[in-house]
Amino acid sequence: MVYLSSFLFSDKKVNAPHIYPYNVFRKKRERLLVFSTITVLYGNNASGKSTMLNIMANKFEMKGFEYATNNQYGITPYFAQFVRECSCGFGDDEDGRTYEALPRGSRYIKSEDILYEIKKIQQEQVLADGYIYEHIRRGMPKEQREQLRDSWEFRQQMEYIKFAQEKYSNGETTLQMLDDYMEPDALYLLDEPEVSLSPENQTLLAEKINKMARFLGCQFIIATHSPFMLGTLNAKIYNLDSGELEETVWTELGNVRYFYEFFERHRKEFER
Repeated sequence: MVYLSSFLFSDKKVNAPHIYPYNVFRKKRERLLVFSTITVLYGNNASGKSTMLNIMANKFEMKGFEYATNNQYGITPYFAQFVRECSCGFGDDEDGRTYEALPRGSRYIKSEDILYEIKKIQQEQVLADGYIYEHIRRGMPKEQREQLRDSWEFRQQMEYIKFAQEKYSNGETTLQMLDDYMEPDALYLLDEPEVSLSPENQTLLAEKINKMARFLGCQFIIATHSPFMLGTLNAKIYNLDSGELEETVWTELGNVRYFYEFFERHRKEFER
């Protein structure tokens, strides 16, 4: 399903060349993205892929959007101004009628959200591990500590610790988080969702996204440079390192070529 069919970024010019986000698009000759069911925005650092996602999220006030307020050039709210200057096109439903807005469940999920979730779990683990120690530090007598260990309160706390520990140690926080966040029939903007995932789990995540797009009516616009995601997703890929925003195949992307050439140089070591 395609809810958002296209997005045209502002081509307006401002006097100062370093004003954000105008500076991100200064060297890009093409400003139009046309989306598929799954669309990937590929690019190296400073290519603008995260900025593009956030501008789209702001345009629709999607859950998870971040408003950029840092401004060193007077009182003009340049970020909001840029967002207003952008335009979009909506897709058609199964009856051929054009959508008037994005589905209500649509949201923007950033790599920072994923890292925050992991950090929160780590902090909860530390707090739980110090549960008994805190009572010792406060001077609780040994007899009372033993009673505490046999109490319902302590068992409940240990169950909580066990859940948090398993959730983190399995290395599947991101997969679980996306399970919790994503529902059928919605558009999702994902900024580097592979953060903290092993190559195997990156592939599993990409396969899950493929299934959600095919069977559950979801649309995805994803910023990533993971070769495992790029090689698994059934996606249209835009190369943001190109000023023309070229559509390309994953095997031609610089990051993927680097991996390929690295392993080619070490081929003999794998054949021993």
